[in-house]
Amino acid sequence: PYPGGVHIDKAAQTGDRKKYQLPHPHTANPYDFSFSGLKTAVINLIHNARQKGEEIDRPALAAAVANAVADSVVPRVIDGAKLRGRRKIAAAGGVAANSTLRAKLKAACEKNGIELYLPPLDLCGDNGAMIACQAYYEFMAGNISDSSQNCYANMSVSERLCER
Repeated sequence: PYPGGVHIDKAAQTGDRKKYQLPHPHTANPYDFSFSGLKTAVINLIHNARQKGEEIDRPALAAAVANAVADSVVPRVIDGAKLRGRRKIAAAGGVAANSTLRAKLKAACEKNGIELYLPPLDLCGDNGAMIACQAYYEFMAGNISDSSQNCYANMSVSERLCER
């Protein structure tokens, strides 16, 4: 069901993360993320199993997905913090509720002497829902724009921060 994160996380708790071999996503820039290859690999794995009449071990597949994501994200977060000389990291949004990511991030931060801030699970809401809620209040307050506005999906965060 949607959103699927909580269901995948719950299923992963009892799964064998090594049963299915999944790719660990990477891009040319180590700080860019794309999970489309992982998603395609999961879809293909399920499709091939169905064609062969094989049953998918859902907990194992969920654990393999959670592990592949965490193993891709955590080292990059740690490397990014080191590169920028940061000693504190905060995880936020829906992904911060994933228990595999939380555990691996906590272990990596402890190993590297980095302070980790993790919100309680009840505050790990979906970012899209939070943005939609704020948009509602902006609309109700009359803060609207015409259709000439544009968004910049590839704008540098530091470039944007420098404008403030």
